Amino acid sequence: MKITRRSTALTALGLGAMMLAGCASASATGGDGEALEQVRLGYFANVTHAPALVGVSEGLFEEALGDIDLETTVFNAGPAAVEALSAGAIDVAYIGPNPSINTFIQSGGESARVIAGATSGGAALVVRDGIDTPADLEGANIATPQLGNTQDVALRNWLSEEGFETSISGGGDVTVTPTENAQTLALFQKGELDGAWLPEPWVSRLVLEAGAHVLVDEAELWPNGEFPTTVVLVRAEFAEQHPDAVEDLLDGHIAAITWLDEHTDEAPTVINDALEEATGKRLDDAVLARALENVTFTVDPHAETFQALVEHGLAAGTQKDGSIDGLFDLRTLNALLEADGADPVSAGGLGED
Repeated sequence: MKITRRSTALTALGLGAMMLAGCASASATGGDGEALEQVRLGYFANVTHAPALVGVSEGLFEEALGDIDLETTVFNAGPAAVEALSAGAIDVAYIGPNPSINTFIQSGGESARVIAGATSGGAALVVRDGIDTPADLEGANIATPQLGNTQDVALRNWLSEEGFETSISGGGDVTVTPTENAQTLALFQKGELDGAWLPEPWVSRLVLEAGAHVLVDEAELWPNGEFPTTVVLVRAEFAEQHPDAVEDLLDGHIAAITWLDEHTDEAPTVINDALEEATGKRLDDAVLARALENVTFTVDPHAETFQALVEHGLAAGTQKDGSIDGLFDLRTLNALLEADGADPVSAGGLGED
């Protein structure tokens, strides 16, 4: 199997040409009775997407997919990835829960399904010296990866609960500035940002490379510290047309998480190699070690949290109201888990398991 990688990080800008080309890149459009030549997978160059990084770099997707080629595209944040998924430019994405919710609601439940979890934890609000309590954030400028992404929603919801007003157009008691992660680090180092709500490894980079400190660990806001950071989202049409390919990809996904669990000594090097290939840069060993301490890799999407995430998005003003009944289809995942003698995971009443 051939793996084609697109390592340039993509934002919501400039996706049009990619989408037009992507719609035609998978040769088969019928059911599994027709030959499928390619699966197009999107993910981020983040520690929270380590199952995707490992699945690609260790050949676990390759082994699972057999004769089907894998094309990979690296994105910067969820809204850009889900836009590509909705347009048919990619088939499957490792993505945050809030963009998954948004596309499902906006499409009336027609666009995509969450088929597995990938990562729990690994997000926090980090701030400059002099900000030690929520009250100190009055008038601050705080960055997030992209408007409407999972960390953006988490920050806006938390600020609202703390009594601050924000606006998706800027301004308010606290200014929330959606900013690409690498730029956030540079701006924070220059003193042009007061903080940021970010996923790993960016939390650890700001702490260890820029002198930030953690004001809010998002794990503290959820029961048992468990909340979804990354899930696996499949385009609904693709899942309907190619269930065998979806099963194969999930088999590779489970293998990647198992590999991470069983190779804790090797994992940092493999992840760093994959990050370097995707971005051209490696993480400092101390940054990566700190980041990995704050994440858990799991196939459980923690569906029980998603209704709360809907409410957070509504409070943040970044999504439409609507039902997420049917968002999850965990049947294939659970069949694979059962075959391996593992416990099933729950759709939390929001789909099939």
